[in-house]
Amino acid sequence: MSLRGGDPEEIGGYPLEARLGSGGMGTVFLGRSASGRPVAIKLIHQQFADDDEFRIRFRQEVAAARRVSGAFTAAVIDADPEAAHPWMATTFIEGPTLAQRIAEQGPIGGAELRRLAIGLTEALRDIHRAGVVHRDLKPSNVVLSPEGPRVIDFGISRAADQQTLTMTGRVIGTPPFMSPEQLQAPRGVGPRSDVFSLGTLLVYAATGQGPFDADSPYMTAYQVVHEAPSLGAVPDALRRVVEPCLAKDPDERPSADDLLVRLRDLPTDLGGVSAVGADARCTRETDTQHHLVTDDTPVPAPLASPAADEASEHAPRRPRRRLRSVLAAVVAVAVIGGGAALMRTGDSGADEGGRTVAAANKAPLPEGFRPWRESVAGGRADIPDELRCVARGDALFCGGGGVVATRIRAADGSRVWTEKSPGVPAQGVHLVGVSGDTVLGYRIGTEEQPDSSATEVVALDADKGRELWSAPSGAQSTSVTGRTRDAVVLGSTVVTVDAANSRFEARQARSGRVLWRTPFPAGSKCAPVPAGKRLYAMCAPASEVASTEVRHPVLREAGLASGRLGEAVAVKGPAVPAGTADGGLVLLRERREGPALLGYDGVARVDPASREVSYARLPRTFDGTAGMAGGTLYLTAPTGLVTALDPVTGKKKWSRQTAVEGASGPAPDGAGTLYFSSASGRVAALAARTGKPLFTTDPRADGLAGEVNAAPRVTVMGRVVVVAAARNTVFAFDATKPPRTG
Repeated sequence: MSLRGGDPEEIGGYPLEARLGSGGMGTVFLGRSASGRPVAIKLIHQQFADDDEFRIRFRQEVAAARRVSGAFTAAVIDADPEAAHPWMATTFIEGPTLAQRIAEQGPIGGAELRRLAIGLTEALRDIHRAGVVHRDLKPSNVVLSPEGPRVIDFGISRAADQQTLTMTGRVIGTPPFMSPEQLQAPRGVGPRSDVFSLGTLLVYAATGQGPFDADSPYMTAYQVVHEAPSLGAVPDALRRVVEPCLAKDPDERPSADDLLVRLRDLPTDLGGVSAVGADARCTRETDTQHHLVTDDTPVPAPLASPAADEASEHAPRRPRRRLRSVLAAVVAVAVIGGGAALMRTGDSGADEGGRTVAAANKAPLPEGFRPWRESVAGGRADIPDELRCVARGDALFCGGGGVVATRIRAADGSRVWTEKSPGVPAQGVHLVGVSGDTVLGYRIGTEEQPDSSATEVVALDADKGRELWSAPSGAQSTSVTGRTRDAVVLGSTVVTVDAANSRFEARQARSGRVLWRTPFPAGSKCAPVPAGKRLYAMCAPASEVASTEVRHPVLREAGLASGRLGEAVAVKGPAVPAGTADGGLVLLRERREGPALLGYDGVARVDPASREVSYARLPRTFDGTAGMAGGTLYLTAPTGLVTALDPVTGKKKWSRQTAVEGASGPAPDGAGTLYFSSASGRVAALAARTGKPLFTTDPRADGLAGEVNAAPRVTVMGRVVVVAAARNTVFAFDATKPPRTG
């Protein structure tokens, strides 16, 4: 809605364009940052500005929102809780609220409901991990963005380790979505109170009604405290997961982490809702909301696949037609998420999926192969992590977490040898690589000092696992390239960053003999970047690396024989390397607001011959994990949406919604199939050319979505698909006979 008379023209230097909504505590406006990015600005009502108790509460809201800014919330860009008229600016999230979605279209079902449940639980998990209790989780505080649900408004949240602030004479919250303890003893609420609210929210999403709805707020509050929830219209599979969340006793409810594991085991299609639920409609809430405001894009389909109607992405707004495409997309997602039964083999009229499988059939299985699942114990059994694996012949070498490296037989999963790492695993530090008969991994800490963060690169004999040599390694590449990769293997050469983060060192992989040492350019910090058979040094000013905001990176080709660094090629930053296309290094350009990474909005390609850099914009800003295969760039969103892009032009090739949230990939099989997998071990196989779904498997490990920009978890060995999952789990199956869902 447009600005009203008396509304300010700007807040904190942000010009205002529209009023998004108003509630009891403040008004939210649409503003613009200096870069032109839309921001949501919450301005506290003037009558509260002089209320000391309220100012304390608003400071808590700002602090809480800053602590939980992440993939599932709105990141705080700026704030001034001490201003005469306090305000806070966050990233603007496009999309309707859950309250609006239910009011306008009715209850949610099937695959869309499953994705909503998982997305909200992931959000709650991140909020609680940041030490914050939200305390007001309700439909108007959930925005359905194209990338998944986002939780907003931390107005009555608190740090879990602080005393609750309860405004004098008021019970703060929304009764249909409050926990019993929040109504009875609000100062004692903890994270399990949010789990109760999440349970009520999921019932509301599935049926259009809350589990304790009554004719008045007073009767609703009474039923929350004393009565059993009404769950008759909730799909059976979801009801079994939600019911424990609604226990009256907080100790009997699952944590967000536990709940997420249970939700990931749900079938892709939860089924429809009953006639009672389908006819239910809710009224709009009057609390502060983020509404959909776009310049030239249509109303996004909440949690639906854009692949269903690609042509509509740049079409004029036509809500009724768009609604039909949304429904079609939801049906399509429910069908494609069904699992391995969709894969066809032995059909003379097979489509691309059939030909891909036929090609895989020609690869022989290792003698005596059977599907297997193993857990590799590391040096710190109390801190399990994820491994990464490399195949050589019929041997599989894996490392990461508390494991320097291990050799596994592909046929049955039995281990030949294991070298453990005594220290605390570092996120993203996995196997370095394999060179001939030598395996290279990272070792963190020592037997004498297991809590040390010192890192070494260790060379092991591939046959026996005995240590050949080790060398101290730096640990700064993440700040430079956005990837944890301080050592790389190219042929028979291993290039590392020294422990002082001051130079590159190259060694012969087998013997450890030093081939050359090259200091970093003055005032710079660098990291190695492999690009096919070439090696680049990606460098940035030391001051930018120290502040973790690299905006002026340069690339220099490094001679593998001499270590000599070539002429610097400046790249418009911030940007991170993604892979190679047509022999050139491809980088993704990051979109940031201060330190917050909002996603990727462009690509850059460095031509190795001319040393020129070409740039192209992406269709929109993509968040999630990037990877390349076969000269195509793939971006996987936290919700499981996979998008294939041309790395030179930035144009989209296809998009496909999968059931694999937080996936890493792609892992190609060389026959036209790509594999994407999450930390839970759920695998989706897609046809590389079209994105056609071939199969999806169930989770195989007690894991969560995993970190953003995780390295691919799948290793393909002919017909054998090997998957690394959480808690050092590794399993394998025949690509032509994948584990069926259900």
